[in-house]
Parts: sequence; C-alpha cells; structure tokens
Amino acid sequence: MALIEESTAVLEPSPLLDFVETETVKEITKRALAYIRAGFPVHFRGPTGTGKTSLAMHVASKLGRPVVMVHGDEELTTSDLVGAESGFRRRKFVDQYVSRVYKLEENTQKTWMDNRLTVACKYGLTLIYDEFTRSRPETNNVLLSILQEKMMDLPADRGEESYLKVHPDFCAIFTSNPEEYAGVHKGADALRDRMITIDLDHFDKDTEIAITKAKSNGLGPAGVEKIVNVVRDLRKQGRCEFAPTVRASIMIARTLGIRKLPVNAANKEFVKICEDILSSETSRIGRKSGRERVKVIVRRLILKHC
Repeated sequence: MALIEESTAVLEPSPLLDFVETETVKEITKRALAYIRAGFPVHFRGPTGTGKTSLAMHVASKLGRPVVMVHGDEELTTSDLVGAESGFRRRKFVDQYVSRVYKLEENTQKTWMDNRLTVACKYGLTLIYDEFTRSRPETNNVLLSILQEKMMDLPADRGEESYLKVHPDFCAIFTSNPEEYAGVHKGADALRDRMITIDLDHFDKDTEIAITKAKSNGLGPAGVEKIVNVVRDLRKQGRCEFAPTVRASIMIARTLGIRKLPVNAANKEFVKICEDILSSETSRIGRKSGRERVKVIVRRLILKHC
C-alpha cells in the first residue's frame, strides 16, 4: 500500500482489542460477510450504543483488507469524499545544451489530492462510512454508481479520465442511527436500495454481560451481572427518554473497577455512580424533573438487584 496518498489514513485490518464475539455476534458477522462476499454493501442500523461501529470494524478485520474510515457529518461535501485541488506545482526546465544559449521553460500546474472514497475505490480497500445519514443526501449521491455499476464519476478538475473503474476488492460497510434521531437525514431510497440493512437492537443478556465484563477494568462477574440487570430492567421500564444501552453498563462497571468499589446497594458511592450515569444516558434534554425521576427508578432497581 505504499502507493496510497500519505494524506489518507489507512487502518490495518487487525482484530479489535476487547471485542466480544458471542454466538449472537458470530451469527451477525457471518451474515454480513456472506453479503459482502456476494458483492453487496452492508448497512448496520440501530440505536446509539448498540455496537454498530465496533461490529463494522470487526467485520472489516475478517476481510483482511486495509480500511479507510469516513465519519458522516452535516458539513461533509462530495469533495471531502472524492478529492479536490490541493494547490499548484511549479516545474522549471533549464536547457544549456548550447553553451552560449540559456533557455528557461517554466510552467505551473494545478495539483489534485484524492480523498478517502477515491483511494478506497482505486486500491480495493474496505470503506467504513460511519453514521452516513448524518451527511446530506446530495453528498452521498456519488456512491450510487460506485455501488451499482462499480464505476466512479470523477471531477473534470482531476485531469485524468472522467471515471474510475472500482477495484474488484473494494467493499463498503455503512452504519447509521434510526431516522428519528436528531441530526439524521432521511436516506435516499436509491442508495438504500443498493445496500443490505441489518437492524441491530440491544443484545441479549449473556452478550451484554460478556461485553461489560471484557471492558470493566477487572470487576468480578457477579458484580457485572448485577449492573447489567439494573440497566436492562431500567430499559424494560419504558419510562426514559432514551433507553439505556450496554454502554451504560460499561461506564458503571469500568468506573467501579477503577475505584475498587463493591456492587452493593448499601454503598452510597456505587448508588451515586449509577444515578449519574443512567440519568445522563437516558436524558438528552436535561430537565431536572426527568433526571430525578430516573434516579428514583434507579435506586429502586439497585435495591432489587444488588
């Protein structure tokens, strides 16, 4: 990959540290790899905290190709994906073949810098487009011909051919939140039609326990299970603005692991940590009444499970 432009960050397809691959995760991974190897891009869609990006990186590591990553953003433009002019290059030629004749030729040319999508298509890399629906739909229109015809339209300013034939090893993995999330655009139907969407929800209890344990900084399995029970029970209540995810369990467990605190309802510091994290995870508006209501529910669930 030495030919790849230095400005493009290329990630090695190595396994993620602390990634937990339970039977549920293995089954999703197996399906995603089957779709990709059949020539279709994969789209992981689900709420925040359901592990979409980690799963995308995990699937990419199984493919064994270097990865380029793009993060969706309202300000992202097509040029940010494809490339743009990066300045000028000056060339000077001095001809002194005849000793008494001094001949100087000088010209200036615009230079072009390919960005990540072009590099991935050109060299057959794996593209991970994280939260792609946070980019404006017109920014993503360049993907249509890439995913369907395996051809990439190029700007005239690039100074080469008007299109690029996509490398046969190129593949794409997309992630997104549901459309009701703030800052998410409605995806273009034509683009959705070109990818296979796998909807992710909260993991089963065993998977959440395994994930939390792996990232808990040494907290014991009994304590991890109690924390997961509290978070899952709060989610089941259906009374929060946003349902807590396994991310909340990880935050609580890791904090307790660092502080060496017991998972015990009698420990006031443990209770306070749970209140802070879970009221933060389940409320984005920040109304005091809503956060206080969550804290009351959390204290009751801690007494039940801990």
